[in-house]
Amino acid sequence: MSAVTQTAGQDAAAAARPVSHALHLRDVTKRYVSQGKARTVLERLNLDVQPGEFVSVVGPSGCGKSTLLRLLAGLDRDYEGSVLLGDEVIRDTSLSRGVVFQDHRLLPWLTLEQNVALALKNVDADDAAKCARVQAYLELVGLEGSRHAWPGELSGGMAQRGAIARALVTAPDVLLLDEPLSSLDALTRKRLQDALLQIWQAQRVTMILVTHDIEEALYLSQRVVVLSANPGRVERVVDVPIPYPRDRASYAFADMRRELDAALGH
Repeated sequence: MSAVTQTAGQDAAAAARPVSHALHLRDVTKRYVSQGKARTVLERLNLDVQPGEFVSVVGPSGCGKSTLLRLLAGLDRDYEGSVLLGDEVIRDTSLSRGVVFQDHRLLPWLTLEQNVALALKNVDADDAAKCARVQAYLELVGLEGSRHAWPGELSGGMAQRGAIARALVTAPDVLLLDEPLSSLDALTRKRLQDALLQIWQAQRVTMILVTHDIEEALYLSQRVVVLSANPGRVERVVDVPIPYPRDRASYAFADMRRELDAALGH
């Protein structure tokens, strides 16, 4: 995505953005019951994410990373403690929180433009305003020339950019990213990482990324939250003071990677 593409449509997209709020998780505990036995996935988890932050969540498999994202999205309401966006308790899904999954989940019988517009179905705006917003966000992710394409005609990276546009078009406070780049090849993944950074820097929407990739977390995030396993708790929060754009080959980046590896017990 070029700098020109980033700028195109930015004013229209930014105009739709609401005032952001901080996320607060207080003593969050989540249990699942299987075969009559309760298993605690998250226990007394506490975390604050400030408006406009880019935060990554890492940890061993089974530590509750995706479960945490589901609670933030409002997809799971059965938990103890408090999950708040500003002063609002999160108990249901909302346009204030967009989600991008590992699979793009674009509907194959709709064009890219129609897929993005579908997110605005319940938004109170006229057709012209909705169309303008769809075009603005397709431009933001560099897909303005592919708006009439079917999902099957898009590459994996293009489809994920389409999913990001669909999540952003409702102007959410928070964008939740559940390993959205993990299924892509290495080159496409790095390009999409740069695209995510450009979008974040242009929009300043709060982004929370769940990833297994330490390098990805360090490349993108201002802070990295490390969860412990069985049950998941905040083991450590690592600040990443390296200025953007970040050089993966730099000594500072290598030092931060060693620090994060140590925090994860590698």
